[in-house]
Amino acid sequence: MPSALESPEGGEEDILHYEEMEDDAVSPMDLSELLKEGTKESHDRAENTQFVKDFLKGRIKKELFKLATVALYFTYSALEEEMDRNKDNPLFAPLYFPVELHRREALAKDLKYFYGEDWKEKIQCSEATQQYVDRIHHVGQHEPELLVAHAYTRYMGDLSGGQVLKKVAQRALKLPSTEEGIQFYVFDNVSNAQQFKQLYRARMNALDLDKNTKERIVEEANKAFRFNMQVFDELDKIGRSLGEEAQDGGFPVHDGKGDIRKCPYYADKLGTASPSCPFHAAVGLARQPLVQLVLAACMAVAAGAAAWYIL
Repeated sequence: MPSALESPEGGEEDILHYEEMEDDAVSPMDLSELLKEGTKESHDRAENTQFVKDFLKGRIKKELFKLATVALYFTYSALEEEMDRNKDNPLFAPLYFPVELHRREALAKDLKYFYGEDWKEKIQCSEATQQYVDRIHHVGQHEPELLVAHAYTRYMGDLSGGQVLKKVAQRALKLPSTEEGIQFYVFDNVSNAQQFKQLYRARMNALDLDKNTKERIVEEANKAFRFNMQVFDELDKIGRSLGEEAQDGGFPVHDGKGDIRKCPYYADKLGTASPSCPFHAAVGLARQPLVQLVLAACMAVAAGAAAWYIL
């Protein structure tokens, strides 16, 4: 089995060496397959939360994205604290990849970018996130074998659909091409995400676990999805309470309702020179059959590749 190789004393950080594992070598009773099959319904539900659907469409307000980053920071801080605690536990140790996977420091960089040097004083853990954090700490301290479920759910999703979400966020929020604000999605020490995921699954399948423990891990993975969905729902409620933000060139989006003269773009930028609101122009364009076909194709590709937890 491929493994992490220690660097010479005084040398650079450990570098992970891995090779592609053959999918046909996987057994239906392997933990990776049990998790894949046992969380399909949770996958679908997570993909269809309003927050995720809006995110995939690029309908993400910067303030909401910042709050989502805060939630991730508290979640990964708890997860990686418990992973560090259990790094020598044989029921988890083979999945301990701090150099390749840990996200806490990357999230700290993102929060510094969004909130400034004093970002720690400006953030707080939300109610839904705190419940998630509490569960992770309980598992790490009392049922460490279940920590596999939380690590698998988060990191494998980050290396899969998360990479598409990175592009969506960068484009929708007009973030710098230098990847500030989206360091969470950047895995500098994973050279090939697909091969790394195969290695990770192989390591999971090699854990010395009985049938009952595997079933409990699958159950815990579904709990992890539920915690994530609760965070999504919480963010969605906050998003509905936020005012419209500037998008696409800094202009607010008009919802097409009410007096057209009250469209912020129309009032602020067009005055009386133009009788139409960009919203209505966009709607008219979207009604064209060819445009609808292109949009449908794009959405199909994005939905198939980019759900937050697609593996």
